[in-house]
Amino acid sequence: MFIQDRAKHEWTKHIDIYLKCLITGEGRGSNRPTTCKSCQSEKLPEFRCLSCDNTGLLCGDCMKKSHSSLPLHRIQKWNGHFFVRVPLKSLGLRIQLGHPPGELCPKPDTAWGDDFIIIDIDGVHTLGVDYCACGCSTKSQVIQLLERRLYPATTINPKSAATFRVLEIFELLQYESKVSPYELYNSISRLTDNTGIGEVKDRYPSFLRMVHEWRHLRLLKRMKRGHDPIRSASETKEGECALLCPPCPHPKINMPEGWEDEPEETRYIHALNLALDACFRLKRKDVSSEKADPGLSKGFSYFVNQPKFLNYLENYKDEVEPKSTCSRHDAVNLADVSPGQGYAASGVATVECARHNMKRPSAVCDLQKGERYCNMDFIFHWSLVIMALGLLQTFFISYDIACQWSKALIARITAIDPTSPILQSNVKARFLVPKFHLPAHIAACQTKFAFMFTPGAGLGDGEAPERGWGEANPLAPSTREMGPGTRRDTLDFNFGDYNWRKITGLVGASLLKKMDTALSKVAENTIAHQELEETLDPVMVKDWTAAMVAWERDPIQNPNPFETTVTVPTQTAVRRAFADEEAAAIAAGKDTSLSPEISPSVLISRGIDLEADQRALKAEMKQTWTHSRDRELTRIQLRSNALVRRIESWYQVLQLYIPTTVLLRNKATGPKSVAPYDLQLWLPSQIGRQAPVDSRLIEIEYALREAQAQEALTTLRRCLQRRVTVYDLKKRWLRGQAPNTKALNLLGNIEGQIATARDEYRQARVALLALGDLLKKTGLERFYLPLEDADIRAMATPELDERDEETMTSKQKEKEKRRTYETGRTVSWIWRHASAALDNHTEYEAEMIKIEWAKSRARAARYHEEVNIVREEMRRTIRFFTWKEKDWYQSATAKQTLGGIEEDYNEGLQAYAKRQGAICLGLRRKFEHMWSGVDGQISGAMAEIRDPALFYVRRKQEEVKVSVPTISDDVEMSSPS
Repeated sequence: MFIQDRAKHEWTKHIDIYLKCLITGEGRGSNRPTTCKSCQSEKLPEFRCLSCDNTGLLCGDCMKKSHSSLPLHRIQKWNGHFFVRVPLKSLGLRIQLGHPPGELCPKPDTAWGDDFIIIDIDGVHTLGVDYCACGCSTKSQVIQLLERRLYPATTINPKSAATFRVLEIFELLQYESKVSPYELYNSISRLTDNTGIGEVKDRYPSFLRMVHEWRHLRLLKRMKRGHDPIRSASETKEGECALLCPPCPHPKINMPEGWEDEPEETRYIHALNLALDACFRLKRKDVSSEKADPGLSKGFSYFVNQPKFLNYLENYKDEVEPKSTCSRHDAVNLADVSPGQGYAASGVATVECARHNMKRPSAVCDLQKGERYCNMDFIFHWSLVIMALGLLQTFFISYDIACQWSKALIARITAIDPTSPILQSNVKARFLVPKFHLPAHIAACQTKFAFMFTPGAGLGDGEAPERGWGEANPLAPSTREMGPGTRRDTLDFNFGDYNWRKITGLVGASLLKKMDTALSKVAENTIAHQELEETLDPVMVKDWTAAMVAWERDPIQNPNPFETTVTVPTQTAVRRAFADEEAAAIAAGKDTSLSPEISPSVLISRGIDLEADQRALKAEMKQTWTHSRDRELTRIQLRSNALVRRIESWYQVLQLYIPTTVLLRNKATGPKSVAPYDLQLWLPSQIGRQAPVDSRLIEIEYALREAQAQEALTTLRRCLQRRVTVYDLKKRWLRGQAPNTKALNLLGNIEGQIATARDEYRQARVALLALGDLLKKTGLERFYLPLEDADIRAMATPELDERDEETMTSKQKEKEKRRTYETGRTVSWIWRHASAALDNHTEYEAEMIKIEWAKSRARAARYHEEVNIVREEMRRTIRFFTWKEKDWYQSATAKQTLGGIEEDYNEGLQAYAKRQGAICLGLRRKFEHMWSGVDGQISGAMAEIRDPALFYVRRKQEEVKVSVPTISDDVEMSSPS
């Protein structure tokens, strides 16, 4: 509900008052002094400062004196008619460097050209700057500027500088809003002069360079490179400046003692979850070169070491990627496609922490073409090597095309490095496909690579990189124009801030939310599985459990319990079986056909085919309207006439097998006219108990209807998967009218197929229930569930209609992109079709029961695993910050061992290290407080599993809760009195 902003409506009543005050401020105000109140002289007070708070008008000398330590304020002078901006330099103010505040150098060294430019947050200032040359300070010009918190543009005779303040603001502005240096500098320039009349010095190239250098220095500072007593900043190791994920397992940092001896059943709590993906929006144009712009970071953070990477790619420049044996994945089939003319990089690939969405050290690289295996292999290998993860024993690796990429991965990694951690003999790796991408794969992949069916995967979804791209994509317009090194560094800086925001603002809340989600469903899923098993044969359940445990321990050598081993019945197969039976009966002289041309099975089959023709005609006639063309109306009429003739011909044969249909037809229709698509065909299912029917005909129709229902569900699932894939392709990659029109036409065809399959299943279900009643079959209502429109939805994220998307705000769209719907979503029954009843089921139905049992067991197990995984992640996070705090405190005095450290430098080293240690302590205590009640919640959930009555009491209490509508918490401001 829209809440009215009363404060703004109240403000509109006072617009004239506000406007009057703003216009009055353009003059000297109501109290116009004739003398300077500061010095009490007769000098005319004609200067004011826009940056100071209520100083009033001062004379030139007093304005200069009051701003001796505020040289970057904006000053205006009254020219007799209006205020004009004047630089403080025109009043004789100069910045003295190398001396204490207020002290002037007896022998100043004026900056070269005496035209020094300082860029600050509110303007580009022209100032007079004097260096110390009297011997009081022996420091260089650069150091004198830095000590004044001014960052010089050059190291020799600097003529420009930027304040630390503007550099800090730009850094955060780009991280939050993705603003470019060009946009910020233009904004500052317009603050200086927004008329175009005055001339503002162009220092954009200098500002661009200062920003780059500043962020690199801050990176080194934050990662203790200035505290290293042995290695200089240039000796930084690969990946050393990347922020680590606190909840992820890091041997010798945040893992408990004896974790190597964890039993195999619970070893998953120490597993490393990785996710690979590529983004083709982060392209780079073919500008500059590695020689001209190598960048400042040599693989220090998230991008790999570029020279090493380029040497590696030389071995694969002529390699052709294998084609996909699964679906037509663009990531595979377009891997060799060049990015297009004028582009040097087609995008960026990354390896991320799959559970916490954080970039990993030395795990990002450029793509030269598509998602080539060689690129993905390289970053995958180095993401493990950099952190010395050879001690870890369990890995879960998620990738959109894991079914293809994993096939020869071991051989490819062996060619890169035979000692790679993933190649160790005690390592177990499971490859998975992210949940959103899984429906686009073939059926075999959907069970083999599913998170929900993989032991130890918990409730992960593998979509971490997709969420990260949403943060990085806004940088694409600016980074595509950069040189190679500057672009890598810019993305590195933003990836680092992305990780930092995850650590400070999301780790605690995210883990708590995951725990709440798991605990809210663990009892429900466990109890549901227990109740399911109570309806099944204990011996059969024991056999199924043994088979599933064997598969979980060795999925390669044992059959997948989620894959059906019984062929799904189809109408074609059933018709063929009946034809073979009739052929055998003819050979044995036992043919019971009443027509030489049409046997009983052919009769029923033709009736079902006529039903399909009726549905198609009805759908086509719905498309016509009053102003349809004669040609279209004629075509439909001819089709209708042909259908009527076929039905009349079929009636003639039907009355041979069921004579009473003549009376039933006359009774049902009478003299009134009936549309061809509404004509009753009088199959056994439609006759029911109105007249006697040969049981053989009833059995034949039941078998055909059963196959029809299964086929319709299969078609429905396949079309829903295609719809998800096509819509995602259209939304993410297609641009331009022609491609989008083709995609919309394809989506229209898919919608038509979905509607046809829906109607076919509904009709088959009605027939099956009627036939089941005649054959005395029970449990069919629970096996063939009613298909509501709400049930016809994809297994992955619900598709967002474009018309709905147009009405959403940008924040709502961004939130929608980040949602996966996997944790709290209820899967439509069409994706888990099975029955718990054992009465009168076929071999196929029994197989479906086994698979549904396996899925139920897997769901319960995943929720239990999630509880254990998240609890261990919380413990690892606390250990991580304990280690980090201790590490910073040790770094505080690390350089003192060398001796010869200046006192002020030593104080700075200790102050920064202790401040960082205090931050780690604060984060640790914050998370400990946030998670203090988790153990009690876990105990409560486990108690519900032991005693299901507690669960049902809680659920009943939740159902009877009355939801109170929320009211906007905006403060309603009262109007001025």
